[in-house]
Amino acid sequence: MQKPVYIQEASLITPLGFSVSENVSAIEKEQSGIQEQHCTDILDTPFYAAMIASEKIDAAFEKLGDPSKFMKLEKMMLLSVAETVEKSKLHISEKTALIIATTKGSIDALDPDNSFSEERAYLPVLGKKIQSFFGFKEEPIVVSNACVSGILAVAVAKRLIQNNVCENAVVVAGDLVSKFTVTGFNTFQALSDGPCKPYSKYRNGISIGEAAASVVVSSEKNKNTIIEVVGDGSCNDANHISGPSRTGEGLLKSIQSAMKEAKISANNIDLISAHGTATIYNDEMEAIAFNRANLQQVPLHSLKGYYGHTLGASGLVEAIVGFEAMKQNKLFTSLGYDESGTSKPLNIIQKVENCTVNTFLKTASGFGGSNAAVLFKKVAFEQ
Repeated sequence: MQKPVYIQEASLITPLGFSVSENVSAIEKEQSGIQEQHCTDILDTPFYAAMIASEKIDAAFEKLGDPSKFMKLEKMMLLSVAETVEKSKLHISEKTALIIATTKGSIDALDPDNSFSEERAYLPVLGKKIQSFFGFKEEPIVVSNACVSGILAVAVAKRLIQNNVCENAVVVAGDLVSKFTVTGFNTFQALSDGPCKPYSKYRNGISIGEAAASVVVSSEKNKNTIIEVVGDGSCNDANHISGPSRTGEGLLKSIQSAMKEAKISANNIDLISAHGTATIYNDEMEAIAFNRANLQQVPLHSLKGYYGHTLGASGLVEAIVGFEAMKQNKLFTSLGYDESGTSKPLNIIQKVENCTVNTFLKTASGFGGSNAAVLFKKVAFEQ
């Protein structure tokens, strides 16, 4: 029998707020963080994205240190980890892992006008910065696997704990809206001309977002622990550098692996938080994969309509909202959805509903053919 692994505390730093409660309150009210942006240093035409004002981050960071000495993403991640560690009362020891999940890190360090050194863009440098700030004993582990990074890092933490490499882990994920990402997706002609509309017949692309999130993953549970990590899977479909499999093969195998480990069948899953980027190919691939896994009747949402696509942070940000759905027994709306735009049916959540949520599946897919799925279950709930 595998060692049980639990989620303890979590925190969110997003355009919807700097606490989990602020974020969930905004989502319940169907408030989106996506707005029209006029940032000519990123793109010379207006674009839609979910961004956090630097002034707001600096004001919050003053309780930790001098904001001028840290880059924007560093401050977001440090703020998130500080809250998570404080709430969990975690004692950082030689058996505590630090796992950093991101796609681009502080890529804005490469901008010619940036006052920081280019080395700050290196992911190991970002990891070292967080390690030294909090005094983690062990070298940080960086998980950078496109847009599955955030949720894949939770799976990595689970496996490290189950193999006795560590007793607990702090997982922190984050990514920025940057010139690199916005111009890249604009070149793909993949940017939506308004807030994105996952799974909608009228969707026309993604909105980019920025966020940081963190959790403590542990072999121990405290009196507030209600969520167990019961299964995970990850599979690369090797289809294309930027296009998902047309058959959903990699995502299907990831889901099947997680369900097999968790010993949970399709009809016992209460909620799916899908990737749902609002591109034609991603949403269609997911619809095919979920139907092949017999999950088409399970209530499903994408949170990209609230946060935009926060890249390497998205899997963890959206998982934390899922934990709140489990705690509150509530289904949150898939913002932006109206008419079905996929060839296979999905049970898209169209309004906030009270509903028992004992099991929760988080999935993510990304460039390079990457896919990941992680299953969570309420501690007190037995199938």
